[in-house]
Amino acid sequence: MPRVWDVPVRDSTRVRDARVAVESAAALAGLDERRTAAAALVATELATNLLKHAEGGQVLIDVVAPPVPREGGTESRVVQITTIDHGPGIADMPAALNDGFSTTGSLGAGLGTCQRLADDFALHSTPGRGTVAVARVGTTPRGGGGPAGRSGGDSLSGGRVPADGTAVPGAPAWSEDGAFAGDWWPGGAARAGHTPVGAVTCGALTGHAAAPGGAAGSPGQAGSVPGDGGVLGDGPGPQEVSGAPGRAARPGPSGDRSVPLTRVRAGGVNIPYGGAEYSGDAWAWVRSGDRLTLMLADGLGHGPEAARASSAAVTALHRWAHLTPAESLRRLHDALKGTRGAAVALAQLDVRAGRLRFAGIGNVGARLRTDGTWRPLLSRPGIVGVHRPATLREEEADWAADRLLVLHTDGLPSRWTPPSDAGLPAADPAVTAALAIRDASSPARPVRDDTAVAVLTPTPPEHP
Repeated sequence: MPRVWDVPVRDSTRVRDARVAVESAAALAGLDERRTAAAALVATELATNLLKHAEGGQVLIDVVAPPVPREGGTESRVVQITTIDHGPGIADMPAALNDGFSTTGSLGAGLGTCQRLADDFALHSTPGRGTVAVARVGTTPRGGGGPAGRSGGDSLSGGRVPADGTAVPGAPAWSEDGAFAGDWWPGGAARAGHTPVGAVTCGALTGHAAAPGGAAGSPGQAGSVPGDGGVLGDGPGPQEVSGAPGRAARPGPSGDRSVPLTRVRAGGVNIPYGGAEYSGDAWAWVRSGDRLTLMLADGLGHGPEAARASSAAVTALHRWAHLTPAESLRRLHDALKGTRGAAVALAQLDVRAGRLRFAGIGNVGARLRTDGTWRPLLSRPGIVGVHRPATLREEEADWAADRLLVLHTDGLPSRWTPPSDAGLPAADPAVTAALAIRDASSPARPVRDDTAVAVLTPTPPEHP
């Protein structure tokens, strides 16, 4: 079931609680002593920063199924540490990531330490609104020689990952104006030779290994730019998606062809209601050939029984990764009988065709950003496992380099407005998910139910 640690940090005693929670998550993820210590230090630094610079905030610790969305293989897991605050924000993002920078007279090593130790590290801050940070730590550090650090032979990206697992140094920071700091995207060209290659997938922890055809793999820190929530490419490389080169999306209403689709990423954030151990919400994504399917499930109610329902949906999804969203929902309905049932939304991207298909049952929301505007994707009333509508309608849309898909459960307010930052398609998808939660809540108005947000986004092009 989706075990999530939600640690509100309001005083120094909670910093220790965040560290202990990360150590528990690391044990669940199978991290060794060295990587557990790295994860604990990252959590300690981020929690301490909440107190120093934001007068407190929230630390979310989750175990997610990461990196390469291969067909088959052994599932591995990483620890994801997310911090959200409503503080003053960071005025100078590039400077804040440099060692020695401090606004409080400290050593100024916090964010730099996190950047070095985490396999993925991404930061977004808006002056006057707050800061979001996401760090992931897997079984092998960037550049490690173990299986988790070698992803060259399994890369699905448009470039080649060094077989020796050489890491790409640096971490893209996201500035308050929606651009990446540090000469990344879209403010400048990618550093020479540091293209964001690799493949990553993240999803809810179900406690079950992926069935054949499901998402599995090893942490994709090797060769992937820190900050990527996950990438899948269809360009030439050590391994291609069905051996086919990528295609540009179909012409839009204006007749212009979009930038060719090369990679796609997914990420999410999950918050249990009232600090419970288990969230009734769960998200996952799986791959079958050219098809990538992102799912968000909201078990009826909250607590362990709701978590069992959503976990059953995630487990079943791995068996039917090759089916369309409507067909998968029909199978999921049978799989969830005997549980409380769940609201489920499925979005499937055909990487080769550049087409997105969507179908949902229940009150899981979906928003697709196209050409800078958001439009809803509609689900049918019902409860998967309890009451399935007689007909299931799929919506279709073109997918291109500027698209962004957000799935969310009803823990967000009904009048929730998606983030408006221009740089969202270039951001780590888990950062985008955390921003949605931050902007829809406040210290005085926390989330009202189990709340999960899952995001599907393209990887930024290698050159803006």
